[in-house]
Amino acid sequence: MNAIENFYIESKIIVITGGAGLLGRKHAEAVIEGKGIPVLIDISESAINNAKDKMADIYGRNSRIEGYTADITKRTEIEQIADDLLKKYGHIDVLINNAANNPKVEGSAVNMKAIQFENFPLQMWMDDMAVGLTGAFICAQVFGKIMAEQRSGVILNISSDLGIIAPDQRIYQKEGLADDEQTVKPVTYSVIKHGLIGLTKYLATYYAEKGVRANTLCPAGVFNGQNEEFLSKLTNLIPMGRMADAEEYKSTILYLISDAGSYMTGSTVVVDGGRTCW
Repeated sequence: MNAIENFYIESKIIVITGGAGLLGRKHAEAVIEGKGIPVLIDISESAINNAKDKMADIYGRNSRIEGYTADITKRTEIEQIADDLLKKYGHIDVLINNAANNPKVEGSAVNMKAIQFENFPLQMWMDDMAVGLTGAFICAQVFGKIMAEQRSGVILNISSDLGIIAPDQRIYQKEGLADDEQTVKPVTYSVIKHGLIGLTKYLATYYAEKGVRANTLCPAGVFNGQNEEFLSKLTNLIPMGRMADAEEYKSTILYLISDAGSYMTGSTVVVDGGRTCW
């Protein structure tokens, strides 16, 4: 194969957790463009159907896109998906651990509110950890075992620039509000995103002799209609002076899950416009 051909993942089965979300859909688009078969796992059936419809509009109604509704914190549900995929295709080639209870500024996430660290609810901590870390752990166990038996496969954990640095809470603050009324990026986000890097290193060394690679991608925030005040504060922290476009991670995803990255394992790839340089 030449260098470009190494990026193709033709007929490979790529499992993507949180596959119906903004980045999950873009990961799936990268898979389709690389000639692979994306498998979207999400807790929302309507979100999966919507994501599949949008991708079918872009890539054609004959595009192969699998979708499963599941709670990734429940091992039996993940095992059922794995069994079904093996019956259909006989192999599972890549796991992209993307799911998270993501605290988005532009959304209405329950964990992105005026909840100071000292008052952060234990139940919210447990809920966030269950999806972001325990779910990744369970999926890595189930799909990693299959890949190890195949003697080939890739696990890609989606961390964040905030898996490298701490959140700068100043970008969320608003003038005129008391400290206990300020929106705070939750502690769970930092801990989970740092933890995924540790999980990657463990998996990379554990599976190295069984033909399974594991890496981490640390993307920065994606522009998605955030307000001007937030954008101004955040982009001042980024040398390139802007947030990422949702399309900008697709080539990196293909590199990390294809033979183009065949000698890369245990690595952390940061794509953040230079933010973590400062």
